[in-house]
Amino acid sequence: MSARVYINKIEKFLPNDPVSNDEMEQILGKINNKTSKSRRLILRNNGIQTRYYALDQHQKVTHNNAELTALAIKKLTASDFSLNDIEVLSCGTSTPDLLLPSHAAMVHGLLKNKSVDLNSASGVCCSGMNALKYGYLSVKSGDANNAVCTGSERVSTWMTANKFEAEIANLEALEQQPILAFKKDFLRWMLSDGAGAILLENQPKGTLSLEIKWMENYSFAHELETCMYAGGDKLADGTMKPWSEYTVDQWQSESVFSLKQDVKILDEFILKKGVESMSHAMEKHQLKPKEITYFLPHISSLFFKDKLYDEFKNAGLEIAKEKWFLNLPKVGNVGAASIYLMLEELYHSKKLKSGDTVMLSVPESGRFSYAYAFLKVV
Repeated sequence: MSARVYINKIEKFLPNDPVSNDEMEQILGKINNKTSKSRRLILRNNGIQTRYYALDQHQKVTHNNAELTALAIKKLTASDFSLNDIEVLSCGTSTPDLLLPSHAAMVHGLLKNKSVDLNSASGVCCSGMNALKYGYLSVKSGDANNAVCTGSERVSTWMTANKFEAEIANLEALEQQPILAFKKDFLRWMLSDGAGAILLENQPKGTLSLEIKWMENYSFAHELETCMYAGGDKLADGTMKPWSEYTVDQWQSESVFSLKQDVKILDEFILKKGVESMSHAMEKHQLKPKEITYFLPHISSLFFKDKLYDEFKNAGLEIAKEKWFLNLPKVGNVGAASIYLMLEELYHSKKLKSGDTVMLSVPESGRFSYAYAFLKVV
């Protein structure tokens, strides 16, 4: 007989002070000492007003990814649950500090508690949900009494101007390569840093518990080519060439480690496959849109909000806009951490009451993966 799984605590850690749109380029720096031509347009479309960077005003690093994650976890243990109580530690991120050891191992090294069951979930935005699912299944199976799950990103150091200097020299100037300029520049104004942590237990505890009723994951990598990537480059036939097959000189000249996104494929498939996969999940669990009290969709830009609503409506899955709960304008797109940060804000908002339901929806454009969770307030 499987156990029930409850979210009993949710915490976050956001580094330093919020950064306004006008302050972004001061912190990240200007590429080739020139103001970005696309920044204002991208910010107008994505609707983000403030975000957080693990950098100071002089581009000095204040926290790495493992530190952000460990600080969020330590907030879970402020009372009646200690670091030594953790049985499973499951961490997801798309921006680990190292290729290896794993992100979860580096976080565990900072906690200095005791030996635990360790899991690292890689990927892009779904890595946070995949970390949550590992913890969920560990508790549900009865293998563990609790699990601490995290989603985090520290992407700002990937986006500082000095990371682009070598390729500027080789390409003469970004403005002479408009397609490349957009692919590289656009993500600089989309992403931010932070971490969220969730405590799962097999019994409801405290003043507010949310039972995880189910989780579902879907991948369309068997149908679609890579869309968002780093540590390699995309060839003309759509296949990927990994960083280890390039020369050291090419790592810079081909900007192999830069974060890139194929915007054309993104626009064509991200919403379509999202609606398709969510439809499958809801049908499998016989869930109707009217049974959802709060809908928390991770979207990278408010540009997609109305488009996603229309796609749901056209598919017969209309979720009233007043049920949507988003905090993208305040915290930015924090990738794997975004769904944790949304749920944390709702959890602490005092809006939730017994019987309310919460639907979590996370798309990942890496190669089009989707993750869902359905929660109910005890």
